[in-house]
Amino acid sequence: MRVLFAGTPAVAVPSLNALLEAGFDIVAVLTRPDAPLGRKRTLTPSPVAARAEELGLPVIRAAKIDDDAVAAIRAANPDVAAIVAYGGLIPERALTIPEHGWINLHFSLLPAWRGAAPVQHAVINGDDVTGASTFLLEKGLDTGPVYGQLTETLSPEDTSGALLERLSHSGAVLLAQTLSAIETGAAHAVPQSGDVTLAPKLTIDDARIDWQQPALAIRRRINGVTPEPGAWTTWDGARFKIGAAVLRPDITDLAPGQVRFTGGAQAAAVVGTGSSGLELAQVQPAGKKMMPGADWARGLANREDVVFE
Repeated sequence: MRVLFAGTPAVAVPSLNALLEAGFDIVAVLTRPDAPLGRKRTLTPSPVAARAEELGLPVIRAAKIDDDAVAAIRAANPDVAAIVAYGGLIPERALTIPEHGWINLHFSLLPAWRGAAPVQHAVINGDDVTGASTFLLEKGLDTGPVYGQLTETLSPEDTSGALLERLSHSGAVLLAQTLSAIETGAAHAVPQSGDVTLAPKLTIDDARIDWQQPALAIRRRINGVTPEPGAWTTWDGARFKIGAAVLRPDITDLAPGQVRFTGGAQAAAVVGTGSSGLELAQVQPAGKKMMPGADWARGLANREDVVFE
């Protein structure tokens, strides 16, 4: 079966690899244009584009599916399109090109967490179980009938990055299985049912910590926005990033945002919240690299006036 693969970030690469390993004929790869990265803003191919070029596959670069992109997709003559985190809307005129439509791998148990950031919202919400779904793409936002699903249990320590890495590999297998079933005529898509929740793209403001919230909610938010866009607060008027934190239910005498330091072998920085303490495991003060919270605490062991805002 001739497959057009659409994807952009690193989490889409396992799916491209899985489809090739399953023997599908990848006739073209659709991805976002090269983007400036690093301090020098060097134009860099997307991870999917880089992998496609390694494999010698034709690459269609398109920021949006315009007339040129539609013509290129039609010229590739795919039987089906597989899409994993492409990063753009597929217009109706493109949806009708492949005989079997566009099969989207989405990292949630649809209809839960429809939208651009399902894994991040699942972690922030404290879900016990999430997963991945393959479904037929249509005009609505992640509303199409579902071909298959898998589940993944979350641990309290899971960041969105770690969870998405696991789902990118298990989801790749699900996508390959779905396309195989479509090829043999065994696939059966069923309408979505259940409660709908939305997962819009997170902004930098969504990653700011509100210290009035309970410690558990704050830790979930830190995990949910790690690695992107990254949890932060302010200290002395500058942005202060937090990479990981540990619940300290034994500490209840700190005001929200107030920081207590201990030095020596048991160095720690604990922040007050709306409930109990939160020990900072990884921090990044302004102008510095991410470091263990204990190292930061040793340098400020005698300070009693540090308050996050």
